This record gives sequence, structure tokens and C-alpha cells, in this order.
Amino acid sequence: MTRRRALLLRNPKARRGQEEIGPVIRRLEDGGLDVRVETFEALPEIARDIVRLQEEADLIIVCGGDGSVSSAGMAVMESGLPMGIIPMGTANDLARTLELPDDLVDAAAVIVKGETRRVDLGTVNGHAFFNVASIGLSARLAEGLDPVLKKHFGRLGYSLAALKVLAKARRFHATITEKGQSVEVDTYQISVGNGRHYGGGNVVQEDAEIDDGHLDLYSLEMTNLWKMALMLRSFRSGTHGAWREVRTARCVEFDIATRKPMPVNADGEIVTSTPAHFKVHPKAISVFAPLM
Repeated sequence: MTRRRALLLRNPKARRGQEEIGPVIRRLEDGGLDVRVETFEALPEIARDIVRLQEEADLIIVCGGDGSVSSAGMAVMESGLPMGIIPMGTANDLARTLELPDDLVDAAAVIVKGETRRVDLGTVNGHAFFNVASIGLSARLAEGLDPVLKKHFGRLGYSLAALKVLAKARRFHATITEKGQSVEVDTYQISVGNGRHYGGGNVVQEDAEIDDGHLDLYSLEMTNLWKMALMLRSFRSGTHGAWREVRTARCVEFDIATRKPMPVNADGEIVTSTPAHFKVHPKAISVFAPLM
């Protein structure tokens, strides 16, 4: 059996980033991989490591959360190498979309098995996202979330921070453009989804898939934000578009402008600001995952 070279990028700051990595490496090596481990301290280092070492690798493995995987997205796409995921984050929504196991050694076994799936990659102003990119509530949450709270309390930490954001939330004015047609909205949040799951298990749109070749947008245009409490179940199932206060759209590109620059949150990380251009890159990356 010809052994393959794996570049394994590890984020020690991920929620499970301090767990013992030895069993994962042994499972990979027993499966025919020669593993080179690179640890990074900041997300921009991921892309630099891939560019620097891609000629010495046959595949790339990212050990971290959704933010780590998305930070690798553009460099992985340009390298043409397949990507494996060891889900070590808090929400791990991409792993949920791909039906990857939570157990780290079992996730390594998926990579060893070698089955791959071509998935879409979303970009906003040139920054990658696999799950969703948002303006408004989610971006404010990402800005204000204490990393210690996130690491030690996981999804509960997100919930506590979200309550603070909701208490201070105000609508903002935005212009949404698709296919040359523009609409003016007053909204609490605009989200553009590429995958299926986001926010710890919410569904972008009930029939959304990460390889369907388009983006799904929704805008929260209610006047009373606390009505969201009645909508929570529909967000979990992806049927929130049935509410009249929720605008939805589906396209391959969107442009969103606001009166003042506003931060854009992509898979849990603030990466850019408005005006924002969103685009889908169909089947851009090959990911190790169980075949559907």
C-alpha cells in the first residue's frame, strides 16, 4: 500500500484543542498516512501553512472548529488537495452537515476510509465560509463573545452572550441586491448560508445542502425582536421562511450594503465588513466524509 502524506493543522485554542491527539495520529498512521503536525496560534496562520507546505502533502487535515476549517478554505481550494476534519470546536456545524462523528478517533477513521464528497464553498469579500455568514445579531455576538466563556461553557456560553446582545439589539437599514434587482430593508439580521447547519444545529433552509450550488439568504424584519422566541422551533427545522417577518431568497451571488460599515461574521469569526459581496463556488473542495 502506498502511504500518503497528511498535513495535520491543529488549533490548541479550540474547545477540545487540548485533548490528547496521540490516538488520532496513531489511527491515521495505522491507516497508511504519514502525518506531519503543525500547530497554529492564530487563524491566519492556517492558510500560510497550507501554501508553504502543500507540495509536501497529499491531503490536509484540520483539527479545530468551524472557524479553523473556514480559515483553511481558500488555501485548500487553491491547492486542489482533499481535506479531512477532526471536529474540536464548540458547535462543529460543518461536521454535523457532513455527518462526521464527534469522537475524534472515529473522525480520523473516516479520513482513513478515503470516501470523499465535493462540497460548495461560500465567500464574502474573498473570505471563505462553509456554513453561514451574517450581518447584525450574529456578528455582534461574535464580537462580544468572551473566548474563555466560549471554551469553558460551550453552547451555554453562546446562549448567555446572546441574551446580552438581544437586550441591546436595534434594527439597521440595508440594501440587498441579487440578479441586478435591489430591495431596501430594515432588519435585525441578514444571514447568507452555504451549508445546511449553523449556530449549533439551526438549519439554513429546510432543503439546503452543502453541494446544491447556491446560497440561501434570510432577513429578520420583525418590529418586535422578542417574537423570535416563537420562531425558535422553525429555525431548528429551516422553516423560518414561512413567517411573514422573515424574507428569504436563493441565488448564487448577493450584494449587501449598509449606511455605515458593519462587521460580517463568517462561521463564527469576524472577517470583513459591509459592503459585502457573497458568492458560491460550486463543488470547490473535496472533503473526507461518509457517502450520502
